[in-house]
Amino acid sequence: MSHDTIYPIRKYVFRLVVVEIILWLLLLTFWFFIMPSVTGLVVQRPLFLWANVGLTILSVLFILLYHWKNKKLLKFSTSSVFQKIVPSFSTIVPINKYILWRIAMFFLVIALINPRFGSKELDAKIEGIDLIIALDVSNSMMAEDIQPNRLTRAKMAIEQLINKLHGDRVGLVIFAGEAYVQLPITSDYSAAKIFLDVVDTDIIPVQGTAIGQAIELSASSFEKNSTSGKAIIVVTDGENHEDDALEAATAAMEEGIKVYTIGMGSLNGSPIPIVRRGKKIGFKKDKKGNTVVSKLNADALREIADAGDGKFTRATMSNVGLDSILEDINNLDKNEFETRQYEDYEDRFQIFLLVCVLLLIIYNILPDKKLNLSNKTKLFD
Repeated sequence: MSHDTIYPIRKYVFRLVVVEIILWLLLLTFWFFIMPSVTGLVVQRPLFLWANVGLTILSVLFILLYHWKNKKLLKFSTSSVFQKIVPSFSTIVPINKYILWRIAMFFLVIALINPRFGSKELDAKIEGIDLIIALDVSNSMMAEDIQPNRLTRAKMAIEQLINKLHGDRVGLVIFAGEAYVQLPITSDYSAAKIFLDVVDTDIIPVQGTAIGQAIELSASSFEKNSTSGKAIIVVTDGENHEDDALEAATAAMEEGIKVYTIGMGSLNGSPIPIVRRGKKIGFKKDKKGNTVVSKLNADALREIADAGDGKFTRATMSNVGLDSILEDINNLDKNEFETRQYEDYEDRFQIFLLVCVLLLIIYNILPDKKLNLSNKTKLFD
């Protein structure tokens, strides 16, 4: 009785174990030997390979269930008696169907990782405008009427703007009492964000708000022979600007460059914090000992934008205003900067997905029980 089994575990489970070993050998051979040796063979989503571990665990659970059923059925009868009672019962169909399903899932995993082989060349035309952002880094930009402060909020908005650019080139000019090119005009958005990240109020020692100089430097930073649309966005609180910004904006407009202004700050103003080693130790005071309150000079910035044929936008806590300016800039003439050749891999997941579907169709067609042909013959006698 001890050797009499309804589910012959050793015979049939051995088949499943062999199948698991073969599937893992195929997978490891593909990953460690075929992929490194075949030029142009890559996978798009390698993390899906971990699904095969879950499928192996499922096979172990199936074996345990197979064994549990055997023990439960043997409590009621021997295998020979059970076969007479239930002649349609099959000991091999369930595990054969599971093996078929397991192989189908293996091919599904391969389809999900999407092996890509071969390549094709694509012509990609890069079109866009030239855009330079002039950012005020004077001490007044540390005022906290826009949280966390004017400068930090402006940098966050500029980074979001860079993320929305497609094919456009961008440059960065910083200014306080003087203006400097922080980043020459480029299509490398990653570099633009790196250079933007290091900007702070200590980067220019000369205090002030040289908006006119910033506009002149930005205008001279464009390529002279470029036929693309050009725009300058001045991000500042506009307070105490020291030069003729209107004249600079007018000169830029005459060269076909639009000048936009974004006002950072509130009309009521805010004190300028003094920060040492990351800690706020007080507020800036004038020579008489009074706390200096920095206010947005919206009128001046509006006049500069009008002179530069652009528009003025006032920043708020929820919206700096770059989105509306970007919509306007996108209507400028675009220029084809360069044509790049891209190599795009051909997807090969279709083959493995087809094999998976065919195996699942066979799986569903196969009966769950053993066919008793003798009984069917008697029906027609």
